[in-house]
Amino acid sequence: MDGNVKAQGSLQQEVIEQIPPHKFFLIGNANEWMERARSKPIQKKLVGDLWYENEAAVMFAETNAGKSIFAVQIADAISRGIGIGPLEFTSEAQPVVYFDFELNDRQFSIRYTIDGQTPYVWDDNFIRVELDPDAEYPMGNYCQYVCDQIETVMLEVNARAAIIDNITYLNDELEKSKAALPLMKQLKVIKQRNNFSFLILAHTPKRPASKPLTKNDLQGSKMIMNFVDSAFVIGESCQGPDIRYIKQLKIRNAMTKYDKDNVLIMRIEKPSNFLQFTCTGTASEMDHLEHPEPVTREKLIETVKIEYPKGKSARDIAKTLGLSHTTVNRMITELDEAGELKKRGKWNIPDATTVPGVPECSTPNKDNEVETLELL
Repeated sequence: MDGNVKAQGSLQQEVIEQIPPHKFFLIGNANEWMERARSKPIQKKLVGDLWYENEAAVMFAETNAGKSIFAVQIADAISRGIGIGPLEFTSEAQPVVYFDFELNDRQFSIRYTIDGQTPYVWDDNFIRVELDPDAEYPMGNYCQYVCDQIETVMLEVNARAAIIDNITYLNDELEKSKAALPLMKQLKVIKQRNNFSFLILAHTPKRPASKPLTKNDLQGSKMIMNFVDSAFVIGESCQGPDIRYIKQLKIRNAMTKYDKDNVLIMRIEKPSNFLQFTCTGTASEMDHLEHPEPVTREKLIETVKIEYPKGKSARDIAKTLGLSHTTVNRMITELDEAGELKKRGKWNIPDATTVPGVPECSTPNKDNEVETLELL
């Protein structure tokens, strides 16, 4: 044992001599760190509270949900120095590099023309990059090579912000944490070394449309989430094929604004030659999820009349039915104004045998003759 201890001590001393702690760590007391932070410029908003300067952010969604559409819109806004609806831009117009590993030039062009004519005019700050199909693939660590090239391109065009569409191209085994870890480390080193801002696009596997979106829906979620500063997801809505919602899942520079009770509602549209997301307001995520069975107006009235006098809140009733609390609140108000709602109190608690079971909720069946709730 003594020999092992001596050997370990000798090895530790050798490591310390090669790289002393003060050359490996940045060391200081808390007041010194506060002073260092004060000397640095305030991080400005690139896309509202979704993505700030000097951050690595991840945006993810299912295939065909519109990730690339919104990402290109973000790059265009940064290049011009403008916001997107309520998503403020507080920095200055600047070069931004869009690494497009998804679309070729023809596919990209179709989205930003009118019937192949009258192309959208981009700002010169918008730099798009795609792979040369005739390029030779390097030997060795391909992921490391691509990350190095990303850094080189950004330095050459004097860009501090970049969007990577998408991260799966860099490593197609990202559902495995051990594959995501080295990739995220490489991007983090590049970001910190150059004060870059990265927006990384990623996928979520196919999932039930009735469940709220969470951090666990991101491929390779654990390691990617650990290394990014911000994360937000695009969800598809049951209210229409062109409706999407944006939900924040991680943020470090501000309070979460777009959570499950206040997701940002967007509509995909192409008013001229620019395919884009247009903000239409905010809502509860529950309003945009599918439901296993229809909830009829009669069932809502029956449930509110029984559960509300017992002391159940609108949120509790909504959770049971799979509706938003605003929908339940409207019904409570309607019944109360009509004098059909008993006052709250223990004397109103009915016998347990008389309380009907409440079924799970789902998307109303259009063929069902029973009147169903308008959830739009």
